[in-house]
Amino acid sequence: MDIPRLFRVLVEVADLGRAMTFYSSLLGIPGRKVGGGRAYYDCGATIVGLVDVALGKQQPRAAWQDLYFAVTRVEEFHERAAALGCLSQEDVHGQRAGDLVVRPWGERCFYAQDPWGNGLCFSDETTLFTGREAGGRGQDRA
Repeated sequence: MDIPRLFRVLVEVADLGRAMTFYSSLLGIPGRKVGGGRAYYDCGATIVGLVDVALGKQQPRAAWQDLYFAVTRVEEFHERAAALGCLSQEDVHGQRAGDLVVRPWGERCFYAQDPWGNGLCFSDETTLFTGREAGGRGQDRA
């Protein structure tokens, strides 16, 4: 069977240099410019691409849904997000989204937001909820 795999997700930004500085700092990895006002970050099997839509005289639109990252050292990502001032101030099931806590569905995670309004979630990879767990554990942010 030919099972599709997600290989790239694009987020809209303005000022590619500023966006690369932000994402490189938050993700802890370098991005690479690939032309056309784009930069790519290799995040496992999926590329997270930044698209500078301001080059085409457009305003960036925030992605409809958050990007979810599984990480081994979630505390380090939380510290970097705090230093960048991008921890989410929203509420998730009665808890501050930017706090690193175990959510009702069992994931230990926190939420952040890039300067262009794109939502990001970083989860401890040992606590991922994939929907395959027996009986399920609840709902995510959406």
